[in-house]
Amino acid sequence: MTEHEIQEGARAIGIALDAQQAGALLRFRDLLVEANRRFNLTALTDDASILALHFLDSLTALPVIRDLQADAGAALELIDVGTGGGFPGIPLKIAMPELRVTLMDSTAKKVQFCSEVIRALGLQDIRAIQDRAEEAGHRPEHRERYDVVIARAVAPMPTLAEYLLPLARVGGTCIAMKGSDAQAEAARAAGAIAKLGGAVAVVKPVSLPGRDDQRALIVINKLRPTPQPYPRRGGAPRKSPLQ
Repeated sequence: MTEHEIQEGARAIGIALDAQQAGALLRFRDLLVEANRRFNLTALTDDASILALHFLDSLTALPVIRDLQADAGAALELIDVGTGGGFPGIPLKIAMPELRVTLMDSTAKKVQFCSEVIRALGLQDIRAIQDRAEEAGHRPEHRERYDVVIARAVAPMPTLAEYLLPLARVGGTCIAMKGSDAQAEAARAAGAIAKLGGAVAVVKPVSLPGRDDQRALIVINKLRPTPQPYPRRGGAPRKSPLQ
């Protein structure tokens, strides 16, 4: 993988990256591959998969996030729930430096890796924290605080809605990065989303260069405060999803 290949891939999905941003992603690749030798961060270790399925896939949410800015360059508070190895939060931060990013994961080693990447790349206004969404959603420093709440490959949509919506401020936006079943997932979760104070704004298809698999972003508007009992603790969102 080269900086030019990263820029060309991003250009294919409508994203312009300068040489510094492409270089940061290339360095991120090196850190990811090295860390993966020590513990399991990702099953995707070849350059083509990292570029398409980690970097470019993460960046498909960028146009939606930019559309949320009141003015060009305005700062937005974003939390990436279940970030794992830093996806999509770190590529989004690299491509949109004005974002203020919180990376959240329940696994200490993944949070430590994300913190190492932040330091190695010299990124500002980004942090990695260890927490669970069902707990963070009740903490005053996180509940209904964020302009953008995003997650990729975390849980089925009714469960995911209960993780995400309590973190979004009223007027904010949740983005669920999903696969080919996104439209049906959004429909199945409509009742749960409404109970949590939101409504689906759009299911936006996205595609990756050189790949036939279908992907989509489920974009949810936060319309009303989330009722206080949510998110339910003790694994209830997974064990007994809202209807």
